[in-house]
Amino acid sequence: MTEFTKRLQLIAENPEALQQIGRGVEREALRFTSDGQLSDKPHPKGVGSALTNKWITTDFAESLLEFITPVSNDVPTLINQLEDIHHFTLTQMGDEKLWPLSMPCFVGEENDIQLADYGSSNVGKMKTVYRQGLKNRYGSVMQIISGVHFNFSFPDSFWQQLFNDQSTSEREAAQTDAYFGLIRNYYRFGWLIPYFFGASPALCGSFVKDSDSTLPFEKVGGSLYLPYSTSLRMSDLGYTNNAQSSLNIGYNNLDEYLTGLNKAINTPSEEFSLLNKASSSSKFEGEHVQLNSNVLQIENELYSPIRPKRVARNGEKPSEALGRAGIEYIEVRSLDVNPYSAIGITEDQVRFLDLFLIWGTLTDSDLMDDAELECWRDNWNKIILEGRKPGLELQIGCRGERLTQKAWAERVFSELKQVAVVMDAAVGGEAYQLTCQTLAKSIEDPELTISGQLLKETIAGGGIGSKGCELAAKYRQQHLDHQYKVYSETLMKEESKRSNQAQSEIEKADVLSFDEFLTDYFSYLS
Repeated sequence: MTEFTKRLQLIAENPEALQQIGRGVEREALRFTSDGQLSDKPHPKGVGSALTNKWITTDFAESLLEFITPVSNDVPTLINQLEDIHHFTLTQMGDEKLWPLSMPCFVGEENDIQLADYGSSNVGKMKTVYRQGLKNRYGSVMQIISGVHFNFSFPDSFWQQLFNDQSTSEREAAQTDAYFGLIRNYYRFGWLIPYFFGASPALCGSFVKDSDSTLPFEKVGGSLYLPYSTSLRMSDLGYTNNAQSSLNIGYNNLDEYLTGLNKAINTPSEEFSLLNKASSSSKFEGEHVQLNSNVLQIENELYSPIRPKRVARNGEKPSEALGRAGIEYIEVRSLDVNPYSAIGITEDQVRFLDLFLIWGTLTDSDLMDDAELECWRDNWNKIILEGRKPGLELQIGCRGERLTQKAWAERVFSELKQVAVVMDAAVGGEAYQLTCQTLAKSIEDPELTISGQLLKETIAGGGIGSKGCELAAKYRQQHLDHQYKVYSETLMKEESKRSNQAQSEIEKADVLSFDEFLTDYFSYLS
């Protein structure tokens, strides 16, 4: 019996350890107009303040909405919450629609993309200046790529069952180490996520108009695609940052991770310091072009497919929260928006993530050096660019061994199926086993994956733009016809009103000038 099987059997003895798993979703989506252009209207007034609304905010741009669910212990409830939030938002958007794909298809000029506005408070201004820094560093177009983030946590009963009678401090340390083991296994095997759920095999030709990309794109209409690609969003064309590739942030333990992260936050960048010099020109004079000129302005700028997280106390920075009490949950960031779901994600996807993250926590996870991490990143890149290619081989660490993506997926699924049986026994029904059966078909036939289906339809329809517009119109009506299942119109409007009041109170409470506020906030860098 393997250590994985022993641990799984131990967890299975206490169903609550799996019934109380915490899940939350953050879905991004661009607002666009009936003529297919990016919306130039401000954040919909009826949904309240983007700074303080707990369910509806913006990401990089004023047109880039972000929908946030609270933590849920039940998969259908999670989906229903997200549907309710979408429904209310669409009722406040006039005739605008939500773009149903990760990659934007209506890219005009950089300056057509309006940065998100969070009001006149120092906190609000800081969020906007941070985005100004992202724009100046990487360009606005890259920043309006949409994704879905999945937050996941185990309940205390899970850790108690796994680690028995440890003290609170011992369990916190063991829990953090276990989450880092999961993160390492995510880098080793998480390429399964873009394989199954990658949904950006094609993009609008305008997206790469100024790029020096050497990828061997093929063309259909005004769209570019790679025949076997899964997620161009995850490639160097998308939401990645080559400038961060040399950071070498480790995932073996909390000290190693925080040391690497803090070094990036504290290290000046020669490239980004040039932006400050440019601010003396008439174009930027008197403006903040970024929060600072370090490699990372703040911790959120670190682009990674998975992040360790802890809910921060008031005034506490994310790394300070982690340093105080370790990892509380993890954030999966490698999901494309699913174009075959009106809310960008399905129950099957959530259930697969449950299975994979449980498996990644319970299975062995050796420590990982920088060289090995780079080997696993190479596997991700292969899946992203040609993951559906028959016979594609991936390397097993740096040992020289190789397996096809099909053989490796089958090897992992043999244990995921065991987790599915235990999950179904804990929550009732056969949904997790059915998810495995469904996805197993995509291992046998890569064209059944989301990217395979979408690329086929894109080519048949003459480009990605027409497909996106067709789905957007369908989903707009679907959202408007939706009936509340968890929330209500009254509750959503109350939150809108509360958020506006909260923003006003924050603005009235400011006593420092914005420059004084920034000096105080970044005092830890001096």
